[in-house]
Amino acid sequence: MTKKVLILGGNGRIGGSVAQDIATNTDSEVIVTGRSTAGKVRDVQSSHQLNHKLNPQLRFLCLDLANIDKLASEIAKSNLVVHCAGPFHHRDTKVLELCIKQGVNYLDVSDHRSYTIRALEHHKDAVNADVTAIVNTGIFPGISNSMVRQCVEQFDEPEKIHLSYVVSGSGGAGVTVMRTTFLGLQNSFEAWIEGDWKTIKPYTERETIDFPSPYGPSGVYWYDMPETYTLPKSFPGVSSVITKFGSVPDFYNHLTWIAAHVFPRSWLRNSRGIEFLSHVSHLMTDVTDRFSGIGVAVCAEVIGTKNGNSLVCRANLIHENTAIAAGCGTGTIAQLLLEGKLRKPGVFPVEEALPTNLFVESMKSRGININRDWI
Repeated sequence: MTKKVLILGGNGRIGGSVAQDIATNTDSEVIVTGRSTAGKVRDVQSSHQLNHKLNPQLRFLCLDLANIDKLASEIAKSNLVVHCAGPFHHRDTKVLELCIKQGVNYLDVSDHRSYTIRALEHHKDAVNADVTAIVNTGIFPGISNSMVRQCVEQFDEPEKIHLSYVVSGSGGAGVTVMRTTFLGLQNSFEAWIEGDWKTIKPYTERETIDFPSPYGPSGVYWYDMPETYTLPKSFPGVSSVITKFGSVPDFYNHLTWIAAHVFPRSWLRNSRGIEFLSHVSHLMTDVTDRFSGIGVAVCAEVIGTKNGNSLVCRANLIHENTAIAAGCGTGTIAQLLLEGKLRKPGVFPVEEALPTNLFVESMKSRGININRDWI
């Protein structure tokens, strides 16, 4: 029997990429949902330039998450639900709760610690329902977390994790990602530094990271990511976890810094202010994407001891399209769940759920190369 995958928020760039990855790598029927019929499956495919012919596996369904009865009904018909309807900063966990109640496996592309914390609170319920629920899948968080796990496993005693991300222009994502960026500047956050939780201001302490070509030395700044919260708990021997983010061209970093530190706080705490900044930024990247591209670079460094020696293990990933890379990260786990190769009842961040051997095999199957070296 053909398995069914329900993708909530599938009209967006990230959701569309997830749908394409699952349709390409499995025989499942993929139901892509949106609040209106303005974005059909054909539009999703053409906007990603992934498939010029309409894939018969993909079907569009008009569904508003506020319609709980219809949402519950569609979840009950599915084998897997993938939640891509961001931003997740103020999302509740109703979709996850319905999946647990219906006994349906769950994935999401959540990218904010507030949602992650709320989702993880349902761990025992998911265990009792024999439901595998994995949060923070995608590229960062997502593939980046698995890169960290791969490095951590090389050490006898891992001590420090440093994650750096750079995105070119819009990253091939929609205005929702712009909203997420500015929402992430609203508040200070807690980071695990030298064995203690310390308050960090977003977009501070610029560092220059030497990414592989074509990026080279690029500026990154502190940014609130779910990994900052989950990695210390997933790898309890680690004393520090640093997560930093930056943009290319570099002037976007300076504009973001100004938004974080110069603009009145009321601008970032007002929904109209966020919308204005998001749409202006998206219009700007429509121009600069032609020159910068829409790719992503991820650098994961782990410092620790191995055979009594202090070493650094570094893993690097470069991809020409951030949205497609995110689709691969989520689609990988979806495929493993649908094929029965991954089963872990409970609610987990991706680094706790996905074994390294399955991660490496899946990345290779999608042509994603992760270079890992000792420094």
